[in-house]
Amino acid sequence: MKIDRLIGILSIMLQRERVTAPFLADTFEVSRRTINRDIEALCRAGIPIRTAQGSGGGLSIMSGYRVDRSLLTSGDMQAILAGLRSLDSVSGTNRYAQLMEKLAGPGAMAQEGFLLIDLASWYKGPLSEKLGVLQEGIAGRRLAGFRYYGPGGESERVIEPYYIVFRWGSWYVWGYCLERGDYRLFKLNRMTELALKDGFIPRDAPYPDLSDERVFPGNYRVEAVVPAKYKWRLVEEFGERCFTVEPDGRCRFSIDFTNIDSAVDWLLEFRGDAELVGPEEVREALLKMGRKIIDMYG
Repeated sequence: MKIDRLIGILSIMLQRERVTAPFLADTFEVSRRTINRDIEALCRAGIPIRTAQGSGGGLSIMSGYRVDRSLLTSGDMQAILAGLRSLDSVSGTNRYAQLMEKLAGPGAMAQEGFLLIDLASWYKGPLSEKLGVLQEGIAGRRLAGFRYYGPGGESERVIEPYYIVFRWGSWYVWGYCLERGDYRLFKLNRMTELALKDGFIPRDAPYPDLSDERVFPGNYRVEAVVPAKYKWRLVEEFGERCFTVEPDGRCRFSIDFTNIDSAVDWLLEFRGDAELVGPEEVREALLKMGRKIIDMYG
């Protein structure tokens, strides 16, 4: 949409001292003629854009200029405000609310939106500190070292950080792991002793593939039957189409898991009410877990 492109152009020009029309055309995948029309539209909206010819020339906005609220609709403003507030919920500051004032002026903050997003975790303090360190590392192109706690045990890691990601209800950092010689996704809540190290020359890092199929491949399809009282949980976690209702009212479902341990852990949360149909490997692992519990508490 044109309004989205105008906002994007304005955002870039507010962050850079000078840009060129060819750069904007490549960034938004449109023609230079379209960019020229967009610049004219921004000028008509009252935004003071200057044009400099020759070597080192380009487009720039007068220093100290604030975005006119008339450029954005009330809905646009509330959507931006909701997103910025969600980032403040993590940092525990008003930094992004202050950014909103720069974008639209104090009057925009008086309207309360209906969309509230809280991205903070239970460990708000350490999380905000880690996010701050990683943001500094990405901006300054500095290595990040930390101790990492994963299913395979503890390890010391050093990465080239490239992206901070919020996915699956948690925060991650995507970077090039020097130990593994490949790109990896690290969960922030599993990291301790995070500290920045020497600088590095950035690679042409690919954007992380965060599809469920890529990160959590379905290696084991588990089929089980649970009482109707657990229907809410099936709907919440996997959607209303993941199960069918048996004549006796129980719910039969088939769900893919990455590994056997994940499948067993999930089935145990039904407190013995889940009747596992298959596969056999999961049945054996579940039986082994049951015997271990009996030995410990029997």
